[in-house]
Order: sequence, then structure tokens, then C-alpha cells
Amino acid sequence: MSFHFEGYVIVSADGMLADASHVMPDSLKFRGDKLFFEQALDGAALIVHGRNSHEQQPNSAKRKRLIATRKIKALTVDPEMPNATLWNPEHASFEEACAFADVASGRVAIIGGPVVFEMFMDRYDTFWLSEAPHVALPGGEGCFVDVPSRTPHEVLRSHGLSPGTPYMLDAAHDVTVTPWRRQVR
Repeated sequence: MSFHFEGYVIVSADGMLADASHVMPDSLKFRGDKLFFEQALDGAALIVHGRNSHEQQPNSAKRKRLIATRKIKALTVDPEMPNATLWNPEHASFEEACAFADVASGRVAIIGGPVVFEMFMDRYDTFWLSEAPHVALPGGEGCFVDVPSRTPHEVLRSHGLSPGTPYMLDAAHDVTVTPWRRQVR
């Protein structure tokens, strides 16, 4: 198996990916970020996320995915989404889940939530961190397990990732995306 791991998230100024009810509010949705995200996922061989994360895009149903859940033991096809495999990481490895989903190589897009991001922290080749600096979500859900006690930047650095040049996604709202890449070992 040969995979290239990429993470994707947009966060508020305080490092949140959702509000206190675990929902991504409209205030954190921007057209430029949506287009960037959609194009990235269209090129992915596999998407990995938890039960609360989903991209809700026109091509979503066509994409192969692993949905991390504690509600099952054995790998199984999601009865509501035939391209989705329900996966409990406590009972099957990522590689076993990929084999079950019939994905042996390509780009793997990790889209959250915090626990799912954490599972792949030491595997990311690139983590695409979009930031909306004028949005605050006090009491929200941090993008990573250690947020808000640490910033998203501190978490990524602690796992050997370094920031590249940010790209502007929405100039009117100063929304950028920065590729955080693993240094060649």
C-alpha cells in the first residue's frame, strides 16, 4: 500500500472547527475555502472522517470513504452510503480498512473531527490549515484534541510539520490556507 496523507480543516481565530453544539456554523463557511476543499476531495482516493464530519457536496456520494465509529466492531459497508466503510480503529487497522474498501494507493484526505485528525498526526505528508481570522467560536470544538490549550500551529509543529506559504482563499474575509508539510527525514 502506498498512500499520501493530507489533512483538511478550516478554523476560527480561536482554533475551533465547530460551535459548542459540534456544528460547523455558517460564519465559518467561505466560498473560496469550499472550492479549494471540494477540488481537493475530488482528487482523493479515500476520505476519512468521524461520524460528525461530512463535506455535503454534490460529489460526496461518489467518493470512497472510511467513517470512524465506535458503534461497530467488524468492518462493514455503510447501509446508507455504498461507497462508505464503517471502521472502528480499535478493532481493525487502517490498512485492513483500506483493503476492505478496496483502496490500495493514492491520496488519503483526512477531514476530521479532532479524534480522527489525531489518529493520523504522525502520518500526514501535508496538512492544509485554512484560517478565518475574523471568526470567533467561544466554547466551540477545537480542531485538534489539544486545542484550545495549544494552538493549531503548536500542535502541527509538535508533530514535525512546518508551515509553507499561505494562499489567499477569500480576500474580503482574510481567509487563507497554509500547507503544513512534513520535513524529509
